[in-house]
Amino acid sequence: MKMKDTLLIGRTDFPMRANLPNKEAERQKEWEEQKVYERRLEKNKDNESFILHDGPPFANGNIHIGHALNKISKDTINRYKSMQGYYANFVPGWDTHGLPIEQKLKEKGVDRKSLSMSEYRQMCSDYAWTQINTQREDFKRLGVAGDWKHPYVTLQKDYEAAQIRVFGKMAEKGLIYRGKKPVYWSPSSESALAEAEIEYQDVRGPSIYVSFEVKDGKGLIENGSQFIIWTTTPWTIPSNLAIAVNPNYQYAVVETAGQKYIVAADLVDKMGQLFEWKDITVEKEILGADLEHMTAQHPFYDRESLLVTGDHVSLEEGTGLVHTAPGHGDDDYLLGVKYGLEILAPIDGTGHFTEEAPGFEGVFYDDANRMVTDKLKEKDQLLHMEFISHSYPHDWRTKQPIIFRATPQWFASIEKIREELLNEIDSVEWLLPSGRQRMYNMVEGRGDWVISRQRAWGVPLPVFYAENGQPILSSETTKHVADIFEKHGSNVWYEWEAEDLLPEGFTHPDSPNGEFTKETDIMDVWFDSGSSHEAVLRGREDLKFPADMYLEGSDQYRGYFNSSLTTSVAINGEAPYRSVLSQGFVLDGEGRKMSKSVGNVIAPKDVIRQMGADIIRLWVSTVDYTSDVRVSMDILKQVSESYRKIRNTLRFLIANTSDFNPEENTVAYDDLESLDQYMANRLNQVTKNAVKAYEKYHFQGVYREINNFCITDLSNFYLDIAKDLVYIETENSKSRRSMQTVMYQTLIQVTKLLTPIIPHTTEEVWKYVDEEEDYVQLAGMPESTEFENEEEILEKWSNFMDLRDDVLKALEKARDAGLIGKSFESEVTIFVNPETRKLLDSLKTNLQQVLIVSQLNIEDEEQAPNEALSFEQWSVLVEKKSGEVCERCWITSDHVGTIEEAPSLCDKCYTIVKEHYPEALEN
Repeated sequence: MKMKDTLLIGRTDFPMRANLPNKEAERQKEWEEQKVYERRLEKNKDNESFILHDGPPFANGNIHIGHALNKISKDTINRYKSMQGYYANFVPGWDTHGLPIEQKLKEKGVDRKSLSMSEYRQMCSDYAWTQINTQREDFKRLGVAGDWKHPYVTLQKDYEAAQIRVFGKMAEKGLIYRGKKPVYWSPSSESALAEAEIEYQDVRGPSIYVSFEVKDGKGLIENGSQFIIWTTTPWTIPSNLAIAVNPNYQYAVVETAGQKYIVAADLVDKMGQLFEWKDITVEKEILGADLEHMTAQHPFYDRESLLVTGDHVSLEEGTGLVHTAPGHGDDDYLLGVKYGLEILAPIDGTGHFTEEAPGFEGVFYDDANRMVTDKLKEKDQLLHMEFISHSYPHDWRTKQPIIFRATPQWFASIEKIREELLNEIDSVEWLLPSGRQRMYNMVEGRGDWVISRQRAWGVPLPVFYAENGQPILSSETTKHVADIFEKHGSNVWYEWEAEDLLPEGFTHPDSPNGEFTKETDIMDVWFDSGSSHEAVLRGREDLKFPADMYLEGSDQYRGYFNSSLTTSVAINGEAPYRSVLSQGFVLDGEGRKMSKSVGNVIAPKDVIRQMGADIIRLWVSTVDYTSDVRVSMDILKQVSESYRKIRNTLRFLIANTSDFNPEENTVAYDDLESLDQYMANRLNQVTKNAVKAYEKYHFQGVYREINNFCITDLSNFYLDIAKDLVYIETENSKSRRSMQTVMYQTLIQVTKLLTPIIPHTTEEVWKYVDEEEDYVQLAGMPESTEFENEEEILEKWSNFMDLRDDVLKALEKARDAGLIGKSFESEVTIFVNPETRKLLDSLKTNLQQVLIVSQLNIEDEEQAPNEALSFEQWSVLVEKKSGEVCERCWITSDHVGTIEEAPSLCDKCYTIVKEHYPEALEN
């Protein structure tokens, strides 16, 4: 028997290399075969539920890293809640209707006009399902647990029927109406858009100042004078019907070079400089209210522009007189209604002028800017033009500019339920405090919601029209349509005649001949996803309404959070969620937006192929996801290094507890060695802090707590000491079993704490422990233990750790000076005051072993020689230890070589070997 065979060096088959890309897939297959998720639900079925309702991602293309951040965050929460005993069923969902899929089919060469509407919509549906199946596998590969066999999908029959019922209930309450008013219109999509479908980009465009000749100044202003307006949309001048002034401002009549102009009095000097006026004379000032009902001549059409008043007029930009086109803006529209003006919008769905704008027929609106300015120059009414950069709304799908265009649309009234919405916002727990104010401001200032879209792929608006064109929208008709959709799907809207979609025997006074037509518009896709609380939370017995949590990206304050709140308050009188948590966006390593053209996109499937899903999951736990986060392959490599350290720590614990039977070998807390009691208390602290962080959904806090514990407390301290005790002592020695007791408990608790974050790895660990549950996912979160002397123990050892830090500094300095190599070559003397001596005595432990030195001396501070390294509270002297190195424990001792039977051993090792491994002495 060789001497090395007398050492109890821990051994394990737990591999050092994780091989996650291959092993994770095998593990996931096992979980599915063993129905681990279903068993988890069954275990907690009688307990309190926790429902995190999944906001549906759009079914289009492989998932991106932002998807991964969101779904892993949800999965981490659900796994934690499940291990806390909650019934946490996660039903994933998909949003499937809308323009992106139509665009994809167009890119594939599908000619929509050559197909029937039903055929085309079926192609959209087929494409959506292929995307769902792709994304479903992507999400599952990330280790996201849920009811993947029964997701909710917005194109499913039962979902569409539920959505129609939401619409019907809102209509019954008078919240749905048809009107002609300006809406966001996307010429590139040929459809109206909601606020949630708008993004702003900086554009460079013309800024013009135009004069309108006074036609009727009501005796206060001389006819022939010039009102001056300002606009950044010259193409809307053909639609001008009014000029707005603020009723509370003073307006000046300015004369210069024989011409009279009217601008806000406070802007005379500014305008004089801009227009390079000379010899300015202010003839008079007139209150804005007194300008009301004056008229001006349109610059190039034979019609008048009415002077109107509006509080929206400011002095921040322009002249204090605002060009007003009721068909092209909200404020303009409201003034148009107030003053009985025509809601003129001479632009068709593709953005081209109609014959209502003579001279511009067929011209694209943006191309008309130059034509309008040329015509104004020709009329000598363009006073100034420059090009400026300003923020302008764009279609978030096509990235093209949008326009404000008045068209007949269907609206959901926000105004009628605004107070209810605001009250419900205050009843919700906004886990990101700024979220409450953000949502409140959006709802407070939001106009009515345009819910109709001029597209093919979506849920049809269940509206019929009588022979005289009057819309028919009743509870009877919408309920009947919902029942039909639930049985046959929404394609029947395009396959059946209107009469077949109406209740049997349906009559209406406006259709004496019994003839009806159908609405051709579809619903806004935000109405689709915003109905999920009704279709899913109320529609499934294994869920509940309201949900405990919604968790989505921060852009969903204007999207999913908003539409869900609106529809739920409208029909239920309450919010669909008890709490809301939002996440920032994922940027590249330099803080830039990810873009294929830039080449900085990180695809989850590529990371999984190289590193494994647990690396992405661990990355999620390292970032503060409440704001924008960064990711790059370099960042992920750093995360991978952290993973390696955690894994190796767990591997060491597995190896060195392989001969430990928790039922037979566990040492009671009161009987633990002092050092082990300290580590038991540190483990207790880590457990409490990690659970608190989980409760706050602060994964970064969990990661930091465990990572620091693994590196600082375990690898750099406790486990370093363990090698010199667990390897050296006899198998059943009290000190060894004491340390193994804490090591095993640490292994179990850290594994459980890490399970919501890196479940593939922790399940691999779980195969090597002796616990009741066959899967750690079925175990409970570790509970902290309240030890009587916890505070005292932690304080004493914390003070000792300060001393240890200084000893390590002294050892390092001695190493740098070439005095010693390994710390076991040293003899250390610490010179202390009485208080520190008392502390060291109270620890009741082998401090020489804890400091990993061959000899430790404690002396009074007065005896410290000059060569001792001085610290604030003590001094440390490091000397090279005399003697020889023990072959077995590596300690340097004067006793090595003095024992004839074992000249290479120290006296302690000799005693152990002689008693337990006598055959080793024979070699």
